[in-house]
Amino acid sequence: MKFAMKATLGLTAAVLSQLALAGKLGVYTSDANGFDTHTFYYDDGKEVTVIDTQFVPTLTEAMVKQIRSETKSPITRVVVTHPNPDKYNGLPYLHKLGVESITSAAVSAEMPKVHAYKENFWVNTAKAFKPGTYPAFENVKTTFGGKTVLKLKSGETLSLFELQHPGVATKQVVVRVDQSGDLVVGDLLHNKAHLWLEGGLVNGKPQPDLPAWSAAVGELAALAKGKPNAKVYGGRGEFVTVAEAVKEQQRYLAQADVLVRDYVAQLGDRQGELKDPKLASGHYKELERRFSARFPDYKLSYMIGYSVYGLVNSDLDSGKSL
Repeated sequence: MKFAMKATLGLTAAVLSQLALAGKLGVYTSDANGFDTHTFYYDDGKEVTVIDTQFVPTLTEAMVKQIRSETKSPITRVVVTHPNPDKYNGLPYLHKLGVESITSAAVSAEMPKVHAYKENFWVNTAKAFKPGTYPAFENVKTTFGGKTVLKLKSGETLSLFELQHPGVATKQVVVRVDQSGDLVVGDLLHNKAHLWLEGGLVNGKPQPDLPAWSAAVGELAALAKGKPNAKVYGGRGEFVTVAEAVKEQQRYLAQADVLVRDYVAQLGDRQGELKDPKLASGHYKELERRFSARFPDYKLSYMIGYSVYGLVNSDLDSGKSL
């Protein structure tokens, strides 16, 4: 009996110790000016690790303000999950605050290329910024290869993994909260929100590869092995278990691939309109409408209108639609 009591007390102490270590995952969500982007931050009770920034410095500043209203723990680092502007444009602001920054060497190498492409797009094509007003670029201060583990001041750990397949970008890092198994993945996965289908830059051009993207999503299951209640926290949308998120996202990617390919094929002799900026915009709006009809419970359809050009052009250039 005494042995059983001691064993019970030991188990209780272990559980309480684990609970004491469990930090809190918070989220800041921008408005449409920042593309309704979720930024996550993990407070272990002694420090805060931010995962991704926001599209513009003012929104990154608003995110920091929210964190400071919730905790006295200092922000010590930011992790960048992939080379897209809403994940790293806030780095200069965070660096000025003394925040360290980290991503994989492969993601870091892509960031300057993506920045140059995106600055040209937003200034000269979309004309959303005047010359000289687009967010300045700074790269991360620290890189790693393959995998690394961040040991937090509380003793907890966050594991950073570089995926083997491209997804929303050519390179992708996933952050795992080791205590819970929860995965923070940036825009690799949006549950019940439309994806950014532009594709990662390959030789200076967006080149989405949806089958490879689906394979990247499939890698998440192994990262949460043994944690059936672990959730995926994507850059937009809802937060659900890893198994549910992976299944739904792979369904979406498969249908998106077919939907765009069929639309382009149906244009027949009018496919040339997709290479004319004045005419192509109407087709992108029609594709946005079709995505909304195919996925009626999905939000943020404007993501399709802005980004589907990448998938359309990829299909045209590869001859998939012919």
